Amino acid sequence: MRQIIRFPPLLPKPVWRLCSFRCHTGSDHDAAAVQQSEGEAETQNKIKKKCKRKRPSCPAVLDHFDRQYGEELGDLWTSARTALLDPRSWQYGVMLNRFSVLTDITQKLQSQGFSALLPQTNSSASLCASSPSTEEKDSMLIPHCLLPHELHHHPQSHPSLQCYIHPLSLRFPSQAHRPGRLKQYYLLNAASLLPVLALQVRDEDRVLDLCSAPGGKAIAIMQSATPDPHRRDWLTKTLESFLPPSLNSRVTVTGRDGRLIAQTEAGFYDKVLVDAPCSNDRSWLYSSSNQQGAQRLKNREKLPSLQAQLLRSALSAVRPGGVVVYSTCTLSSYENWAVVEKILRDFPQAETEDLWEDIAIPLSNYFTFSPPPGQNHIHLKKSPLTLDSTVSTRHHRLGLLVVPQHGKMWGPMFVSRIRRIE
Repeated sequence: MRQIIRFPPLLPKPVWRLCSFRCHTGSDHDAAAVQQSEGEAETQNKIKKKCKRKRPSCPAVLDHFDRQYGEELGDLWTSARTALLDPRSWQYGVMLNRFSVLTDITQKLQSQGFSALLPQTNSSASLCASSPSTEEKDSMLIPHCLLPHELHHHPQSHPSLQCYIHPLSLRFPSQAHRPGRLKQYYLLNAASLLPVLALQVRDEDRVLDLCSAPGGKAIAIMQSATPDPHRRDWLTKTLESFLPPSLNSRVTVTGRDGRLIAQTEAGFYDKVLVDAPCSNDRSWLYSSSNQQGAQRLKNREKLPSLQAQLLRSALSAVRPGGVVVYSTCTLSSYENWAVVEKILRDFPQAETEDLWEDIAIPLSNYFTFSPPPGQNHIHLKKSPLTLDSTVSTRHHRLGLLVVPQHGKMWGPMFVSRIRRIE
């Protein structure tokens, strides 16, 4: 199970919420695992040693992926396969925590060759109402930080969400969880930020993260504006590490079944994120045994139905005119495009929105976007989408798929934005 989190608007009208409902972690799971190390120098050494170890892939899962993705992605799967089978080349983004004292983190990142994924406006230069006292600096808690009154929609001018990336597989040292101290940054797959950008959160929004934990996207949302106790504790610890008490107390974490949320809160939220349980390709490729891999593949058949139930619940929980963002960390068309198409057929009040202009074009230098599958999901000679692509507007509107490639090791990540019409 994954956690449900309610987020309050940062202007009066507090309701932000996170729910637990996930079988496997999202694409930021591998990065989140790196967050556990102790101390920068020690962490650096641990990370380097970890990168040198060759992780064996699971033959059963790889064979299944070869057959399915070879058919769905064609030639694009060949390069994606190489990327996924080389964990040492995976890249990690560094998302800054604007609620902490950042000191010289930005300068350190830039000196090591990191650059901003989302160029900032001048409004990001000062995010706090007053300078922190010496005591506040010592505790790394700034109680007077406020979200900007309006979040810009265009990714290239986002005023508060800051993420730095490196062209190589260099991993910045992680920071350990310490009670009472805020972390300065969060390591994640940069593609995990795309669903948050698509959500277009504003200060006054009531936001529901229907499938939260480990919490990377929940933290990103706050930057921009039968439950598993371990996952819930993990999520709670993540929130404590990145949000000051004044904000943490306004976020509600619950272990309710996300499929049932609309029974008590129909039409209540402005924005809902459904980062759904999925066949996490990065994780599944490294199943500990063929037996575990085979069991996962067997369970995979049930995922599209579960995903559709969660998405339908989210659309019922959002108000008319509100937005639901559906995302997964798998390349599978059956868990991505097919789920969205099913919801459009079954939920007449749902209407997808084109993310091509908002996200794909501005970020095309950093991510490889795949064309959507055609009829019967067969494309034997696929290539990445280009800026002058002639793929139909309808296909653009169904969603975007990020495919990991050499030099752009982000994803897999599927993102679709769906508006509940009046």
